[in-house]
Amino acid sequence: MIDLPYRPCAGFMLVNAEAQVFVGQRIDRRGSSFSGAWQMPQGGIDKGEDEEQAALRELEEETGVAAHLVEVIARSATTHYYDLPPELLGKVWKGKYRGQAQCWFLGRFTGTEADINLNAHDPAEFESYRWVEPAQLPELIVPFKREIYAALVEEFSPLL
Repeated sequence: MIDLPYRPCAGFMLVNAEAQVFVGQRIDRRGSSFSGAWQMPQGGIDKGEDEEQAALRELEEETGVAAHLVEVIARSATTHYYDLPPELLGKVWKGKYRGQAQCWFLGRFTGTEADINLNAHDPAEFESYRWVEPAQLPELIVPFKREIYAALVEEFSPLL
């Protein structure tokens, strides 16, 4: 299984006017060992999409926030990689990938709370959301993604 490739992925750190970050609680976390985890919007890059298009599409699918309600500020300087833990390897993404290669974007939300719709996409990915201080992000995410979230906080914090 270790010879499996990484899944190309794009993520979005959405910040509000108070420099707080949007995090969602995944619906599919129920009954898992990661039941308390929250995450920023992210997902796979479709064929023919560039990374920014994918990040904005995932943001809209998972939060209902349309691209015209976001001011893109930055792209992460590096691609971030993580491996799935052994209990998930071979079970997610139809067993095709060992983890993800993630490109992240930072953007300011220019809309209102009324523009957030967790049911914008069927099926929904998040059951709830909240705005948190950037420093909280690493403690909220699943353990195997903490290093990435810590690196994103360090890289993007000066731009908030």
